[in-house]
Formats: sequence, structure tokens, C-alpha cells
Amino acid sequence: MSRQQIKEVSAYEVLDSRGNPTLATEITLSDESSSISYVPSGASTGKYEAIEKRDLDPQRYRGKGVINAVNCVNNEIKELLIGLNPLDQNNIDLILCKADGTENKTNFGANSVLGASLANLKVSAKSQKIPLYKYLNLKLKELFDKEIEPKLPIPMMNIINGGAHADNPLDFQEFMIQPTGFQTFKLATQCGVEIFHQLKALLKEKKLTTSVGDEGGFAPNLSTPEEVLDLIIQAIEVSGYRPGEEVMICIDCASSELFQNDKYLLKGIGKNFSSIELINYLKDLKSKYPISSIEDGLDEDDWNGWKILTKELGPTTQIVGDDIFATNPERIKKGIDHKVANSVLVKINQIGTISEALVAFNLSVENGYKPIISHRSGETEDTSISDICLGLGVEQIKIGAPSRTDRVAKYNRLLILEEKFNLRSALKNDLR
Repeated sequence: MSRQQIKEVSAYEVLDSRGNPTLATEITLSDESSSISYVPSGASTGKYEAIEKRDLDPQRYRGKGVINAVNCVNNEIKELLIGLNPLDQNNIDLILCKADGTENKTNFGANSVLGASLANLKVSAKSQKIPLYKYLNLKLKELFDKEIEPKLPIPMMNIINGGAHADNPLDFQEFMIQPTGFQTFKLATQCGVEIFHQLKALLKEKKLTTSVGDEGGFAPNLSTPEEVLDLIIQAIEVSGYRPGEEVMICIDCASSELFQNDKYLLKGIGKNFSSIELINYLKDLKSKYPISSIEDGLDEDDWNGWKILTKELGPTTQIVGDDIFATNPERIKKGIDHKVANSVLVKINQIGTISEALVAFNLSVENGYKPIISHRSGETEDTSISDICLGLGVEQIKIGAPSRTDRVAKYNRLLILEEKFNLRSALKNDLR
């Protein structure tokens, strides 16, 4: 029997959850198996992320079209991949990176590269007739000789949006709840959903908007983190849960968006902070509320500030690096060497290929940094990150609010996998 080969590669211009163009990439194998991947896109993007290829034609989709990326896949990338063994994911990704020839995927575009890399992973699992999470788990063992039990993650539910994800005065980008005190993903999800709906009722009572932001969280016209945190605590308690015991609170400050002229401009609270002042403000919030995780507390280039933030809050708080690391193994290594952060946000489109994301994941785990698998603000119906999280045994996932189908599809995928395969959850993870 001849080995499996890539037979066809095709890309299409489709839309993401914000109505912006993105790529759908389909790979067909010699056994006629085929799968389509959809590429997400961020709004709050760090400068160290791999670069998307956009058309920049102001007459079409306000410059955000991806016809050039589609053509790249349908021509250069297709020519590279036809006839290759799809089961050798590492080789596929290496060929894509070498042919692109740049550090940040400028030539092909990260969206072109990721579309092909992810579609190849999905179709390989399909051709082997095993779930994507299980196939990826086997790849992890093959690449790193690492046995990891697939397990359901604890969700980090974005329930109030601010920053670049909403049109309100809130400076911080995400306020999340994390149901840590439950023995199944199903129960944790139920808890989060009930709090989400209770929060909506409270917002209505206060005559605040219940429209939602890019990631499905509410975007009320509030100005300060304290107002938001008080509301979240109330919603947790009225829902019958215990804040600080069953439910923790997580914040994504997205501070690179706030940093100008060596100051952090928090317009919502009317203050400009130095690094130390912002760290002290975060420490004060932590002392008043059950905050278990702080993401991007400082700017992506504020390395000295990050060292202090990690030293001051790291022993009691998960300090998550997103923009500062950009899912890039070299930057993660620098963070480890400088004792910056203790957790890494993994977004596959920040680096561009599945194999590179796996290296970033493995480097984090080997050095005691907690990985978190994350969506983007511009999402699609693709649920691959749910399988990726499960297959790698990652204990936390960010997939937004239990609102908007682009987010809910990923919750539903995990709910089905948990019940169908009787999978274990990451029980009461110690995040404090």
C-alpha cells in the first residue's frame, strides 16, 4: 500500500467573526480525505507576532482583503506541498518556514502559512480516523518523547470587554471568570454560563448596555476596573457560587495598548502610571478581589517592569505573557532567563505553524511556565484550538464568553468530547 500523499491544496477568502476577510484552506489527500482550516485574526496584536498578508487595497474590504494570501496558498504553497507525506507535520511546517525565508512570515504571510499547517494537521487526523486531539497527543509523543494525558481544561470566560475589544471607557481589555472549583468541564461551564446570565440581569437593572464586544463579553459603559470587579463579584454571589473559592477572576490588561511616552495612560480612571505605579495598582486590585491571573500587566518591551511585576505578584498570581512572548520560542526563552512571567499564552497564529506552537508549548512546560491555549478576537467556526488544548493536556483555555457562535462552538466541542470519550478534567487547578 502506497504512503499517504497531499493531493490538492486550495484556499478561499471567507469572513471572520468581525466580518473581516480571512483564509479558509482545504487540503485533500490521496485517499480523498479532506479538511478545511479557518484562520483567526487579532485586534490587539503585539509587534512581535508573525505578520498577516493583507491586500491593502482601500477600495476593497477597507484594505483587509486576503486575495494575495489566497493566491499564495493556491500557487507557491500548493507547489511546495503536493506529493508530500501529510503525517510528517514537522517536515511540512519546516518546508513552509524555509520557503517563506523570513523570521515573521512576511513573505507568505502568517495567515497563508497557518492555514496550510492547520489544514494539514486536521486532514492527517481525519485520514487516520482518530479525533484531532488524540492525533495531536500522539504527535507530541513523537516530537518530544512526552507522555501527556489529554484532559479537559478550566475555561477562562471573558464576561466583560474593554480596551481594543469594545467601545467603552474601560482601559483593561478582558475581565474573565475562571470556575476552578468543579470536577468536570461540564459543571465549570454551567457555572460560568449562569454567572454570565446573572451579570446580564444586573446590567439591565442598572440600565447599562448588554450588547457584547468582539469576544462575546458585555461591553457596558463603565470606566474603572473596580466598578467591573464589584459587578462580577455580585453576579457570582447572586448565582449561588463562592468568589475566591469556586470562582476566580482573571484580567487581561493588554498594557501595550496603554503605553505611550514611557507612561501607561489609563483614560478610564484618569491617571497616567509609571511601571511601578501600575504594578502597585495591580497589587491593590489583587488585595481587594480574588484575582488569580493577570495577563499582559505591562508593555511588551518593558522587561525591567515585568521582572518587578513577576517578583512582586508571581508567588501568589499567575502572570501571563502574551504580547511580550508572542508564542515565539526565542522570546519565551528570554523571559525564562530573565524570570519574567510564570505563564505563556499560546496563540498559534502568532507564530504561524503548528510545529512552532508545539515548541513554544514544550519550552514553557519544561521550564515550569503554565501554558494557556487562546483564541483571537477575530475568530471563526474552526474549533481546532479546543482539540489542541485537550490533546496537549493544557489546563486552561481562553475561548471568550459563552456568547456568539464563534466562541460557543469551541465550548460545545469540549463538552461533546468530554462526554463522548469520558475524559478527565483539570480539577481545581492551583492558580493562586
